[in-house]
Amino acid sequence: MSFLSYLINGISLGSVYAIIALGYTMVYGIAKMLNFAHGDIIMVGAFSAFTVISTLGMPPVLGVLASVIVCTLLGVTIERIAYKPLRGASPLAVLITAIGVSYFLQNLALLIFGSNTKQFTSVVNLPTLKLASGALSISAVTIITILTCVVVMVALTSFINKTKMGQAMLAVSEDNGAATLMGINVNGTIALTFAIGSALAAVAGVLYCSAYPNLSPYTGAMPGIKAFVAAVFGGIGSIPGAFIGGIILGVIEALSKAYISSQLSDAIVFAVLIVVLLVRPTGILGKKINEKV
Repeated sequence: MSFLSYLINGISLGSVYAIIALGYTMVYGIAKMLNFAHGDIIMVGAFSAFTVISTLGMPPVLGVLASVIVCTLLGVTIERIAYKPLRGASPLAVLITAIGVSYFLQNLALLIFGSNTKQFTSVVNLPTLKLASGALSISAVTIITILTCVVVMVALTSFINKTKMGQAMLAVSEDNGAATLMGINVNGTIALTFAIGSALAAVAGVLYCSAYPNLSPYTGAMPGIKAFVAAVFGGIGSIPGAFIGGIILGVIEALSKAYISSQLSDAIVFAVLIVVLLVRPTGILGKKINEKV
């Protein structure tokens, strides 16, 4: 049963990576930029929930709601102040700005909450599920995380394919200029993309810290990087690719820690990414784009 337990834990961890990766892939697919501050939005979401639940003593559901609201507003604000003025700038300028925003959020959290690690209170207070006469135990956080990932994936896919705003996002991702000529508010569509991605980061941050309860200003750094790896792994710009890449990445990491080495698990994850990109540079579900000259 140990292998099955490791596999389930890997799927749960991969579900968190997938939720975060969806934010990366949406922003890249529509705004054609990499928001490397996305990982720190996870940290802000976790601290928002921590403040509401542990400091103010409010119910967990209000903590999750506060986290989503704070991160949504933060995502829109970052897009408006930091990224919108660079809409026509070079990718390098946008990348440097994203790194600057990341360090700004980390240091702001250091000033407000300090450098000491906080103990995050899980938002899931349900009993552990025991199967096979108790031989296999699955925590409630694991189950909720996997279910949340599936629900988010289905809801996001339905939103993109079946709503006017979703169709506007697809149009902007194809051609900004043509979308503008068709009457689509490109700036508003990109702002909405950041809002959705940041809200997903808040949910992922709360679920991640519920499973791994240590919270610090640097909590979102490594999950953010791994989620970016998952997005590239699955094919950045592809929503199903982000989901598949996140799950595979989580499973590889969990099995590597269990059967090879916990110290080498991160190296194995990145090594697998390198191999995949050498074989298929666009990722699992990525499509090669032929640019017209």
